[in-house]
Amino acid sequence: MTTTLEPDDPVVDAGAGTPRGVMGAGYRGATLGIVMVVTLMAFEAMAVGTVMPAVADDLNGLALYAWAFSATLITSLLSTVLAGGWVDRQGPTRPLLIGLGTFVTGLAIAGAAQSMWLFVLGRAVQGLGMGVAMVATYVVIARVYPEELRSRVFAALSAAWVLPSLIGPAIGGAVAEFAGWRWVFLGLIPLVVPPTLLLVPALRGIRTVVAAPAAGRVRYVAAVAVAAGAGIVLYGLGDPGWTMVPIAAAGLAGLGFGLPRLLPPGTLRLRRGLPSVVLVRGLLAGAFFGTDVFIPLALTSLHKFSATEAGVVLTVGGLGWSAASQIQGRSKRSREFFVLVGAVLVTAGIVAATVALQLSGWAAAPAWIIGGAGMGFAMGSLSVLLLDLSPEDEQGVNSSALQISDTLGSSLVVGMAGALVAGFGTERLGTGLAVAGAVPAAIAAFGIVSALRLRAGGPSRLEAAT
Repeated sequence: MTTTLEPDDPVVDAGAGTPRGVMGAGYRGATLGIVMVVTLMAFEAMAVGTVMPAVADDLNGLALYAWAFSATLITSLLSTVLAGGWVDRQGPTRPLLIGLGTFVTGLAIAGAAQSMWLFVLGRAVQGLGMGVAMVATYVVIARVYPEELRSRVFAALSAAWVLPSLIGPAIGGAVAEFAGWRWVFLGLIPLVVPPTLLLVPALRGIRTVVAAPAAGRVRYVAAVAVAAGAGIVLYGLGDPGWTMVPIAAAGLAGLGFGLPRLLPPGTLRLRRGLPSVVLVRGLLAGAFFGTDVFIPLALTSLHKFSATEAGVVLTVGGLGWSAASQIQGRSKRSREFFVLVGAVLVTAGIVAATVALQLSGWAAAPAWIIGGAGMGFAMGSLSVLLLDLSPEDEQGVNSSALQISDTLGSSLVVGMAGALVAGFGTERLGTGLAVAGAVPAAIAAFGIVSALRLRAGGPSRLEAAT
């Protein structure tokens, strides 16, 4: 498959005549804009969990509490799929701006909602915008930065989650208490303007690539099948009893139809190269977040931690993630090496945290530093490998596949672990959490095996150039 440029399209040679750093004069605006956008989305994601009890109480919407999260997940999954082909056909500029505009619209709907249904609708619209914006951002990175700088950009994106992880819940709670929960959403709207303005100059100079014809209707049908299948599976996992079986089976049928049409060929068969890159991303994300979301529950219920103390344990995991991201971003070691090391550390961290939570709450903190460091080593390296192994006219579709794997892996593993915890009930919560911890640990261990199949054969383009 060949890639061509339109004769009159401007071509940005990001590596020519510019400082070799992501904050150099040629890249400073794009880097700041991208990092600020991700920081705002991360803050919203971290703060919403803190204010949700106030939202449900104010809007009398406890019955729809879970869907305030699920709606965002499902719509972001759908828009992630659809955005891949769109970005490849038109370039990342228009999709990124429209995605940010849609995200802002969702903030406005949620912040102004007078009923829980409208609030859920706002969260769904946010998910649509986030999915499009993130796929477009990946392609902006691919088109603006040379290959040797991309790992540093992805390290910066990982670091962009650190500050929201530290202060997002606390600020969200303070805003909800003193100004009202609506301002957690409405207050973010004007903050989206500065990073957008920073990105505009870089977006104007991005070259246009003539993409190969997309599958079109088949891909759209597959996207709907995956989004619907994921939603049905999640609903089925939350419905204890025999009725869960046919519901979950229907959801799995939708996933079975859609995923082979959306992921690189051979992903579900662990084919070497790009398919394994996409699969490993989903396995590690699912394993890590399938453990992460239950750590506060274990700390507060089993060890009587306050919410602030439980947040400290999660914070150290985020700091481990950020530190490891910086190390891999500046290292000359191969990306495959860091993914394998990351997979081993994620597995070790999950096992150590699961054991620690049965003994002493504070012992989970060093264990989760290990797990966070594993994610820091692996996630950015997988992103770089994906771009390195993707033809230029397929970067949007493959970035979409990576996001699908990430989102779907996280949601399904969290759902499976949650069903196990619910099955044991509050009286045997410790046992339920221990059993539930075995699921992510097994998935992470499979991630180690899968990480051995990242190299398709022969050197990468970056290694060949050096």
